[in-house]
Amino acid sequence: MSTEQSFVDYIVEQASLAGDIYARKMFGEYALYCDNKVVGLITDNTLYIKITDEGKAFVGDNYQEGNAYNGAKTSMVIIEDLVSDRVWFTELIRITTVNLPFSKKK
Repeated sequence: MSTEQSFVDYIVEQASLAGDIYARKMFGEYALYCDNKVVGLITDNTLYIKITDEGKAFVGDNYQEGNAYNGAKTSMVIIEDLVSDRVWFTELIRITTVNLPFSKKK
């Protein structure tokens, strides 16, 4: 099953107050960016947000850990009910973005 474009659009819209938010198609699924940092992945209509200590503290028990694909690093699986709380979701994306380093140029 692949991710529906409408789901990606919804995630991007809900997070739009956190910064420069966009999704880029990668290998048939999507990477979610905030301010030019990959903050998560969207696969099979499921949202995976990168784990940071600060993000875990913010989310508390409101997530499960999972992998977006075989071999992927473990991420926080954020259910759609939490994404629908725009203020909460925006804050999670903002916290994650601030606490992730920029990718190193190859």
